[in-house]
Amino acid sequence: MTAAGFALPPEVEAARQHSLDQLHLAGTPPEERFARITRMARMVFGVPASSVNLIDADRQWFKQLDGLELGAHNPRREAVCQATIARAYTAPAEPALVLEDAAAVPEFAELPTVGGDGGIRFYAGYPLFGPGGHAVGTFCLYDTVPRSLDDAQLATFRELAGWAQRELESADDLERAAIVQRRLLPQPLGDLPGYRVCATCLPAHAVGGDFYDHYRDGAGLAFTLADVMGKGLGAAILTAGVRSALRGASRAVHRVGADGDLGAVVDAVAAQLTDDLTSTDTFVTLFHARLDPASGTVRYVDAGHGLTVLTRAGGESVVLTGGGLPLGIAEDEHWVAQSVRLEPGDTLTVASDGLLELLDPLGGAHTVAEFARLHPDPQRLCAAVRELAERFPPLDDATVIAVRREPV
Repeated sequence: MTAAGFALPPEVEAARQHSLDQLHLAGTPPEERFARITRMARMVFGVPASSVNLIDADRQWFKQLDGLELGAHNPRREAVCQATIARAYTAPAEPALVLEDAAAVPEFAELPTVGGDGGIRFYAGYPLFGPGGHAVGTFCLYDTVPRSLDDAQLATFRELAGWAQRELESADDLERAAIVQRRLLPQPLGDLPGYRVCATCLPAHAVGGDFYDHYRDGAGLAFTLADVMGKGLGAAILTAGVRSALRGASRAVHRVGADGDLGAVVDAVAAQLTDDLTSTDTFVTLFHARLDPASGTVRYVDAGHGLTVLTRAGGESVVLTGGGLPLGIAEDEHWVAQSVRLEPGDTLTVASDGLLELLDPLGGAHTVAEFARLHPDPQRLCAAVRELAERFPPLDDATVIAVRREPV
């Protein structure tokens, strides 16, 4: 049997495929949030198998499959779910497809997954929808013997399908948030004569509470690394606010000619964010600096961050400390700028505490200072951080900025 009887118009199929692509889930590994649904379904209905599937042009992907030993995907033409997808468009008022005995229905009896020893006899499928309202997948129950669902069971089946639908929507929201957060990171600086700069931000989840920023500030270079307490979407929302407030305050202080008073910049940001940080019980550690390229002088404020290392050309490491509290701890706190000079061959490395998490699997003896000493070149340091994250998936957001003054 082929899928011809369940084919959709080309324009609908194209829109449906685009909706699926927007989710960025097809071909990804199973997830516990979907496994909770399929386990619950098997327990409630007493069926041997349940699944959450994604259907592209040619395949049925098992985002979560509980109770059957199959591969990651099946050909779409062999899947009963192709009919459930079609039903979302042909019978939208009642899109659930329930087959009490699929082997007794001619349209399905010849499918290789139906009938036979251990094959599907009972099937219940409900379409799942992606952005734009197009059917992109299914939530399903399977049994190897014929059976039926009464009205109460059918209502429960719809509720579990609604749970799966909410998880898909959550994935879409997170992906969109992740795209926005990535786009808020600055573009590479390009040419900065006499210096090399590299930065990377690796969220532990789809979105994170770390951010870095760098931009030209008159004749100088402003750069920042901040870490909002927490992870995930809540921290990411606050991160965007911190970034915006810091850029605005920095440029405002520069415009009024306050000689780049970084302490005043951080004071202004803290005052602007006090209500938000207090109401959300959140604090922010922050390293904000301005480099004068001509002299190599870096003026900086360390607001409870404490993970900045100056690696001298000869290999000596100096950990910079600021003494200031994180933003959001005390309303009357004021921050004072300090300074350090980058000589030719020196590298300044600023890291979030997520880098410490990545270094710990290497034996615990590796510190940020040692890591920076082993990787004085900014590009190689960022590459090494990414390699670590691939080997040991981070439990916390890991962010690094490295600024090197080139040897003469």
